[in-house]
Amino acid sequence: MIADAFTGLGAWAWIILGVVLIGVELLAPGSFFLWLGLAAIATGLLDAVLGLSWQAAALLFALLSVGAVILGRYATRSKTQPDAGATPLNQRGQSLVGRVFILETPIKDGEGRIRVDDSSWRVTGADRFAGAKVRVVRVEGATLVVDDP
Repeated sequence: MIADAFTGLGAWAWIILGVVLIGVELLAPGSFFLWLGLAAIATGLLDAVLGLSWQAAALLFALLSVGAVILGRYATRSKTQPDAGATPLNQRGQSLVGRVFILETPIKDGEGRIRVDDSSWRVTGADRFAGAKVRVVRVEGATLVVDDP
């Protein structure tokens, strides 16, 4: 009974379902309903051309849905790698490794400070006078380890 009503609508039912699913994607974005909607539209177009039974159309929709979702996930995943100079989130010290700075305060007993933009960083290394150039070699917690440039 339901199958007969659905068969009467044929290809248009699939196309309308596809448009509704794409509309749902606009209301609840997540890039999932879009692929199901495209699969439904493709099913409707194939149903219009081939005159599929409702069982064949439902099976085709299921297969196209799985394929469209997998293809969509592949197409929308990030393909870019972060730049070597990009600052890692919450790890600003890592972006300072290899850079040369001037000591703000002298390094005495292995500890001193450098100025980076508007911040002051604690540094450790061999004793040096204020104004000396130092290169950041690694980060240990919130402390920068420095050496000769």
